[in-house]
Amino acid sequence: MSSLVTVERLRDGVALLTLRRPEKLNALTWDMMRSFLSSLEDLGRDESVRVVVLTGEGRGFCAGLDIGQDDGVGSRADVFSAYRGQETVAQLALTVRNLPQPVIAAVNGPASGGGMAITLASDIRICAPQARFNVAFVRIGLSGADAGVSHLLPRIVGLGMASELMLTGRQVLADEALRIGLANRVVPAEALLDEAAALAGQIAQNSPFGVFMTKQVLHRNVDAGSLEQAIELENRTQILASRTEDMPEALAAFKEKRSPNFKGR
Repeated sequence: MSSLVTVERLRDGVALLTLRRPEKLNALTWDMMRSFLSSLEDLGRDESVRVVVLTGEGRGFCAGLDIGQDDGVGSRADVFSAYRGQETVAQLALTVRNLPQPVIAAVNGPASGGGMAITLASDIRICAPQARFNVAFVRIGLSGADAGVSHLLPRIVGLGMASELMLTGRQVLADEALRIGLANRVVPAEALLDEAAALAGQIAQNSPFGVFMTKQVLHRNVDAGSLEQAIELENRTQILASRTEDMPEALAAFKEKRSPNFKGR
């Protein structure tokens, strides 16, 4: 694992993944992105990890792709090499979104371009007052539709607001992010990681299968073609969950007013 991306195991099955390039507001190099992807994939395979918290070291969450790289945006690489690079950037958001565990983005500062895409792909966004978001791609001669933003942002803030943010590339500060639903909550900077860890702990109190299927079904049903299709998937999921060993344990613990002893089976 690169020293630019570190993973720390907290209590209750919570893992903290931190981007560590604070002097560049955690702007992503190609090597850093590969390490980030590898770390996410490792976490996704680790059944002891129940929730993942993402954050950045220093003043920024992630300033997106480092455009100062020799082979960065604007380089005249051949079209195949450029496309492979584009796929690497987009894969970050896809991997975060498809992680089996819930992902909480603890946004401590600027989240621009690809950094904003990572927060959108997360399940929950908790922000410090210093957080700010922008669709940076459109400000440098590219399309604002990149790294999954055109799919995710309208589903979070609505089509009209997404159109404004993607076409202008303007900054969204923490208070506006909260108002438009881009942020779940805004907390003091010094309490950001504690708040994220506490929320992650609440999620981890529920059964592993129940949490896994809740995330999966929620993501599928956002794009369901009808209410009937959504309910059909929910029905199948509930019957599967009811056949796990953890379900009767959860019910017994609820009745007995005690903490459940989940086995993940």
